Amino acid sequence: MSDMMSLQNAETRIKEVAERIASLREDLGITVEDMAAITGYSVEDYKLYESGEKDFSFTFIYKCANAFHVEITDLMEGSSPELSGYTVTRKGEGVPIVRRKGFTYNRLAAKFKNKAVEPFHVVIPYSEEALSQPLHMASHEGQEMDIVLKGTVRMTVGSHTEILHEGDCIYYDSSMPHDEVALGGEDCEIYAFVMPPKGATGMSEYREHVAEHHLTNVDKAGLLNPVAEKFVKCETNDEGILSGVQFVNEDKFNFAYDIVDAMAEKCPDKTAMIYVDVNKNERTFTFKDIKKYSCQAANYFKSLGIKKGDRVMLVLKRHYQFWFSIIALHRIGALVIPASNMLKKHDFEYRFNSAKVSAIVCTADGDVANEVDLACSDSPSLTTKILVNGQREGWHDFNAELSAYSTHFERTEDTPCGTDPM
Repeated sequence: MSDMMSLQNAETRIKEVAERIASLREDLGITVEDMAAITGYSVEDYKLYESGEKDFSFTFIYKCANAFHVEITDLMEGSSPELSGYTVTRKGEGVPIVRRKGFTYNRLAAKFKNKAVEPFHVVIPYSEEALSQPLHMASHEGQEMDIVLKGTVRMTVGSHTEILHEGDCIYYDSSMPHDEVALGGEDCEIYAFVMPPKGATGMSEYREHVAEHHLTNVDKAGLLNPVAEKFVKCETNDEGILSGVQFVNEDKFNFAYDIVDAMAEKCPDKTAMIYVDVNKNERTFTFKDIKKYSCQAANYFKSLGIKKGDRVMLVLKRHYQFWFSIIALHRIGALVIPASNMLKKHDFEYRFNSAKVSAIVCTADGDVANEVDLACSDSPSLTTKILVNGQREGWHDFNAELSAYSTHFERTEDTPCGTDPM
């Protein structure tokens, strides 16, 4: 009986909101055709909404309120927010809105004017079916913070998935596609705090679009469909939690081409590395940058005679040039030997001779280069010395010479992969 009454109350509420929308539209002289275009629906669908025969989404209500230049509460409650000092919302008294089918959204500050944050109490229903369905991704301008009150939720933001339990919270850029799924056999309850972009008042700049899709259908965003999926297969259990990892196509894999270059193609302007030196100077590199500089370094190294199978030592501390160099050497197929800057003459001699090291890329910091020079007389295999962040007689200057080389390095049939020397 109570369920029937709740359904009747909901239907009555929908009719009331529909009547307000129709009245305001007529008072303002806006045609049905214009409102259909504003809300993004066909004329037929808009008429169903305005007649109360179809339930509204939050996006529909927002677009109507925006077109009428009124608060959302004008449409939902028939009155505008009137409180500016404070407002109290007792348990169970939040103002419900329809935002996503099956989810319960209650606005917790509906009566407060000029809100900087829109707080919601949200109930995410548990559903066995939802665990195997395509992600139901949504996005809206601004930022959001969710706090788990009860249960467990699988939160997907962009290409990342987190499992959140009671008391956990997540803060994220809500313009990134995101999705929430309840786990553990019970509904999950959260507080969601939705914040508009800077400069917006309340929810005036709020927009939402919802699209159901498989992970592989959002390549353009550069957020999902991971580039490693050709080489890594992940298994999940019935609750959507990672349960196994399998590596495939290992004989075809080269990190430089299959990860770095793939990311540069997919999302070139995405941040790949933020570097801060000892003096707090900061540099940011995108995946496009990493591809460019590692290709330059590969061409540079080849011009110095470094080739596939050569042993090359890297003594580069935390310099960002380490990543240019190691990826460049992957492209060529040289064997990389990272080493500490604490090594002395006898340490270098042993390593050079045991591994038949033919080249070294070395930091100019401290006394490392001098220790390498001392070891050279007893290390006949070492023929190429490259210095980073400095100059020294008998050494190539990485910083000064790199820019002269092409930013393109072609993958060929001879490109090393899998178990080839890397």
